[in-house]
Amino acid sequence: MPQLLIRNFEEETVTRLKRRALVNHRSLQAEVQLILENAAKVQPGNFWANANRIRAHLQTSQQVFSDSAELVREDRDA
Repeated sequence: MPQLLIRNFEEETVTRLKRRALVNHRSLQAEVQLILENAAKVQPGNFWANANRIRAHLQTSQQVFSDSAELVREDRDA
């Protein structure tokens, strides 16, 4: 399997990645690998195709989502 070496990260970036890995119960390497794999799947030129794929997935998931406008009104009027 190919390897990738990335040098000269900002210290704060590494700290955030370590924190994220800890929260997700993964090693730093596994966390960074997952982030990069997910980022590589998204093709910027295919924005609408990705949006349609996500929309179709949500519609077939049978989940019920609240109306965010109602939640905003409740917070505003409280």
